Amino acid sequence: MSPISEAYRKLRTNLKYSESEKALKVLMVTSAGAKEGKSTTAVNLAAVYAQAGQRVLLLDCDMRKPTVHQTFALSNRNGLSQVLSGQAEWGDAVQSTRIKNVHALTSGPVPPNPSELLDATRMDRLLEQLREHYDIVLIDTPPVLAVSDAQIMATRCDGVLLVVNARGAKRRETIKAREALLLVKAKIVGVALNGTPPREGYSYYEYSEQK
Repeated sequence: MSPISEAYRKLRTNLKYSESEKALKVLMVTSAGAKEGKSTTAVNLAAVYAQAGQRVLLLDCDMRKPTVHQTFALSNRNGLSQVLSGQAEWGDAVQSTRIKNVHALTSGPVPPNPSELLDATRMDRLLEQLREHYDIVLIDTPPVLAVSDAQIMATRCDGVLLVVNARGAKRRETIKAREALLLVKAKIVGVALNGTPPREGYSYYEYSEQK
């Protein structure tokens, strides 16, 4: 019942009502740069979606600097990289977390070609299967401006949530990240502003319509 938990519940509600053409079954969470809180936002969103009775999968597509396995103290020996390379089945790689109704598919061992794996046909088939088994799939990716991975995944998602740190983000970089996502015709459903002073609240969500 903390203010922070309530902020994430409000974010979940705003995302629900930002839906237009179809429901957000696959939602990507990313940021312009590092240390803006995208992974923390993805994990907390997974928790509040699960609290609402939904079956959630948290998919760690940051195969360069993964964090999901560390957050939940899970093994990362068998994960997404092995699924996409044909070395494992996704059902065998998915793990339960300490949060009821939240499952995780960790990144797996760091591959030499993350972008190529994410852009392969296996990724499309995997997401189709995950859509059938989960109410919502939350995808954590690398920052947009760091590598091409986020742009690649954005084309496969129903929506993209851009996380911006109020204290550390640079306006120019945030604008560049938005432009990079729109370039691949990603559907940006909103912006989550975190790191705001306590007097301004713990989290802020603004609907962002594409133009």
